[in-house]
Amino acid sequence: MTENAQPSPLLALPGAVAGDGVDAPVAAHYGSLFGEQRALEAGEGFVDLSHRDVLRVTGPDRLTWLHSLTTQFFEGLEPGRWVSALVLSPQGHVEHAFTGVDDGEAFTAHTEPGRAAALIEFLERMIFMMRVEVTDVTAETAVAWRPGRYDLVPRERLTAYAEAAGPAAGLWAFEALRIARGEPRFGIDTDARTIPNEVGWLDAEQAPGWAAVHMDKGCYRGQETVARVHNLGRPPRRLTLLHLDGSENRLPTAGAEVLPADGGRAVGFVGSSARHHELGPIALAVLKRNTDVAAPLVVDGLPAAQEVVVDPEVGLHFRPSR
Repeated sequence: MTENAQPSPLLALPGAVAGDGVDAPVAAHYGSLFGEQRALEAGEGFVDLSHRDVLRVTGPDRLTWLHSLTTQFFEGLEPGRWVSALVLSPQGHVEHAFTGVDDGEAFTAHTEPGRAAALIEFLERMIFMMRVEVTDVTAETAVAWRPGRYDLVPRERLTAYAEAAGPAAGLWAFEALRIARGEPRFGIDTDARTIPNEVGWLDAEQAPGWAAVHMDKGCYRGQETVARVHNLGRPPRRLTLLHLDGSENRLPTAGAEVLPADGGRAVGFVGSSARHHELGPIALAVLKRNTDVAAPLVVDGLPAAQEVVVDPEVGLHFRPSR
């Protein structure tokens, strides 16, 4: 578990089986993986994401300040509207990713487990004379997800929240639906070289609601790379959905190389994977742009077929939401 992680009290719910790795503090499932997926697709239930790190930004300059530092358009952000944002390196590589909402007095965001400390360290270095304050509130605020929205829940109220929001669905169901939508998870479906254009994080008509890069805003760190690749097309790599051979009844290891089925050098790496109730075993992978979109592949010894998520020529996410 990460430094801030606490085992969720919802692991005491009937049938709860804990997750693995950074997801160990919450339930992987509650006994019915496919049933939980179908319930979420029907708009029912919730997912416990209380292992995610949470930070809060207060002060009258918070939105202007976040606007200047990130890829998202924060100026004039209306209370109650959730947005995703990235912090890029000067070369355009994704260094931090978060999703949050402003309530008129503070912007509260969640990020991957164990990632808040580094994000807060960066933000605090960039305060200068701005009237803002950044605080890690993971110990007091938890995250949950209901179909179509996130909820911020006082941690001591998680059990009461679950009673009102049920039925509970585990992280495996949540991840399976996310992967099927072609939605990347920072740090698992990305690496240190990832630029937003490669994984569908650009704001465009083709992009779904998680787009984290607003294309009509002013300067921010790394913007030159994003704009150049967007205008010229042909990003170095592309996110793709892999349909895996399910005959071996296993999933690939995150980070495993993706190889051409007919042999040769690796063309990318696989990130997250899951068993989907309709599609079977699936995964997300980042591949070299020039990989033939029809080429059969092998990942961790498993045959795989591609379904394009990010257009290899223009770098936009055009896969419709499932």
